[in-house]
Amino acid sequence: MTQISKTKIKPAILVLNDGSVFEGEAIGAGSSEISEPVISKGEVVFHTGLSGYQEIITDPSYAGQIITFTTPHIGNYGTTNLDNEASKVFARGVIVRELARRRSNWRSDDSLDSFLKQNNLAGIAGIDTRRLTRLLRDSGSMPGAFGTSSQEELLKVAKSEKGTAGKNLVAEVTTTKSYIHGSGKFTVVAYDFGIKTTMLNCLAEFATVHVVSATTTAQEVMALSPNGIFLSNGPGDPEMVHGAPATIRELLGTGIPLFGICLGHQLLALALGGKTYKLPFGHHGANHPVRNIATNSVEITSQNHNFCVDADSLATKADVTHINLNDNTNEGLRVRDANAFSVQYHPEAGPGPHDSRYLFSQFVQMMDRK
Repeated sequence: MTQISKTKIKPAILVLNDGSVFEGEAIGAGSSEISEPVISKGEVVFHTGLSGYQEIITDPSYAGQIITFTTPHIGNYGTTNLDNEASKVFARGVIVRELARRRSNWRSDDSLDSFLKQNNLAGIAGIDTRRLTRLLRDSGSMPGAFGTSSQEELLKVAKSEKGTAGKNLVAEVTTTKSYIHGSGKFTVVAYDFGIKTTMLNCLAEFATVHVVSATTTAQEVMALSPNGIFLSNGPGDPEMVHGAPATIRELLGTGIPLFGICLGHQLLALALGGKTYKLPFGHHGANHPVRNIATNSVEITSQNHNFCVDADSLATKADVTHINLNDNTNEGLRVRDANAFSVQYHPEAGPGPHDSRYLFSQFVQMMDRK
């Protein structure tokens, strides 16, 4: 059954801090005729996935960012609460070439436009996303602002926005109260730096997961008698997650198996004394080729990060296990003198391919041996 959402067009403008201007129409929050002028600001990035827009929008790792979808037609299969990766949206806004006014999917509960309004998230449609993506690829991700205010006001806001570097965005997304997810064989303590529901579900297939805040101490973790420790994904600059590297370093000394993903990978590197740096336009998509060095096989992976580990800074502490075939950046490491490993990409793949879900099995094997 198909349903059509009829709305009147309200002009909107996107302005980047380099002065680039894109004209379009307002969607989502603030798009009704009676709405007051709305301004959304953040670091503008692009995502190359062909589907999974709801999972992408609800991924806490997008805190502080405005998401540009390179796929030109977004919203055609609607939304469902079953696909939310978090209970709250932390992204700053969405940019699309064309918002589908018709949705067709037996799982669909509502349209994407309604979903954005319900989550108080503004968007802009009708712009040339190919031009925008090429600009971001050439110049790098940059702050921007969009909305129904004047171009002059939007440019002023865009120039005042600082982007994601130097910000502790984890503090905005981490849980304020510990909770348990699943009831599996092992006890796993999962640090919530911005953890996704799909990630929790993968862990719950074999573990009772105790989800704790980013500021939880090593002593508090050990009090839960874990079989394994998990470092989740999350947004922003890893060097701004103060205290986490020291805590991870302490946990490495316990010998308990430790597995990190995305921001967890970067924080593990910092705990080992390594360095991280900001990528020009980040990796955001569900089609990134990664080479597994041990098997020499290629995995197609889901990725969402703006920062990367400097593998050379860990030459004496860890072995590189995976490399990105697009730009040769580090995608995985295994610690030499500890029971720990991590990857930069997302093996849980919500959304994306499942080529790398074997990594959760490796985590299980480590806990079995322990």
